Amino acid sequence: MTPPSPLDLEARAHSEHAHELRLWLRLLTCSQLIEKRVRAGLREQFDTTLPRFDLMAQLERHPDGLKMKELSHRLMVTGGNVTGITDQLVNEGLVERMGVDGDRRAFRVRLTPHGRASFVEMAQQHESWIVEAFEGLSPRDLDSLHKLLGKVKQHQLELNQRIEE
Repeated sequence: MTPPSPLDLEARAHSEHAHELRLWLRLLTCSQLIEKRVRAGLREQFDTTLPRFDLMAQLERHPDGLKMKELSHRLMVTGGNVTGITDQLVNEGLVERMGVDGDRRAFRVRLTPHGRASFVEMAQQHESWIVEAFEGLSPRDLDSLHKLLGKVKQHQLELNQRIEE
């Protein structure tokens, strides 16, 4: 049995469901549809994956590189996942591993010049896909949506803080 498509999730929220649930499903559907477009574009135009793009994005923000453990934490994936992706990118000359002073077991990973140039090209295209995803909204709509989602984010941060206490 095939899993329901993102649109099916939203369509299943009938009127007896809470308005908040329908809104959550709408947000989830939008996110999944945009991510699907980005994944397809990265695959078709750059022969890469979203996890590889995300790892390179983290390294682009840290020119001196990051330890593997830091990458794993920032990407919220296991160390094994980071190692596999890093191995691929090293083999393609996009990233390099360097030793860490004082810790012979740790490695720092950073973009190579070739990796940086490749990432810049991918990031520009990624940005255009995101802009395209929101073309149906006016500048005023974008601003309103941003503010409203900011309220949702802030409230969720406060709820999460209370849970962690």
